Amino acid sequence: MSGVILHHYPQSPVAEKVRVVLGMKGLNWQSVHIPRYPPKPDLIALTGGYRRTPVMQIGANVYCDSQCIIRELERRFSAPSVFPGGSAGLAWGLSRWTDGPLFTLIIATIFGEQGHELPVEFANDRGRLYFGPDFNVENLIQTLPETLGQIRAQLSWIDQRLADDRPFLLGEQPGLPDALCYYVVWFFRGRVNAGPAMLRQFPKLEAWEQRVQALGHGQPADLSAEQALDIARTSRPEVTEWIDPADPLQVAVGQTMGVMPDGDGGDPTVSGRIARLTLDTIALRRHDDRVGEVVVHFPRVGYRRG
Repeated sequence: MSGVILHHYPQSPVAEKVRVVLGMKGLNWQSVHIPRYPPKPDLIALTGGYRRTPVMQIGANVYCDSQCIIRELERRFSAPSVFPGGSAGLAWGLSRWTDGPLFTLIIATIFGEQGHELPVEFANDRGRLYFGPDFNVENLIQTLPETLGQIRAQLSWIDQRLADDRPFLLGEQPGLPDALCYYVVWFFRGRVNAGPAMLRQFPKLEAWEQRVQALGHGQPADLSAEQALDIARTSRPEVTEWIDPADPLQVAVGQTMGVMPDGDGGDPTVSGRIARLTLDTIALRRHDDRVGEVVVHFPRVGYRRG
């Protein structure tokens, strides 16, 4: 086994992005299913408070957010690369569109179509997460046609990229841009009532979608949450302590610090002692009675000091 443990649930769109990357790399991995919304006590024992999906665990190292997860997968399992032709910078820039404005529009569409039918706990949790504590379902219902129009225009961008019959967005080989665009299309098709009909307007996109789907998810094997916690408890974190000397935060190894996602989604701060700070990631060393010492890794982009 690769040692990769993914804490996720099947319906999670962001987890689907990571599962596609696991498929591109042909990895064996272990699958722990977590609840769709809090409380998530087993996950929180690992992360120290981070509750979003997915989370990757390798021994006593815990990786939060798909940015951080995919970076670490690429570092550990570099071939085949998700950056064919050296497209890393471009791909991460693309992720700020797919993971931000485009994904939020799809969430808005789900609320616009199904807002009064969604389970109350789920609607309240996701509503605050994506639209803030004062989100208004009635506004999302009223603006549904405009929201769908914006999504339709942006789906056409993907279709235009495929206009010369290239099999994947970067050419002959699949890469991170395919995973980034595929997961929002997968989510739009599966969760939005108007999704399948709108996608039929873009035949090249649909053909590409089938090619990405055929890449699969690698070879997952089920693992219980308790088994995953046992693995963390009996492992030692692997991290090289280092601080980027040019980093504007001007912090030191061992300093206590909190990290949380941007925005007002109700996320708690994860606190720990700084183990590593780079251009792209921050790692906090923390202790939990259930798992012992772990190092929790976050991306820099999209996160702030809590």
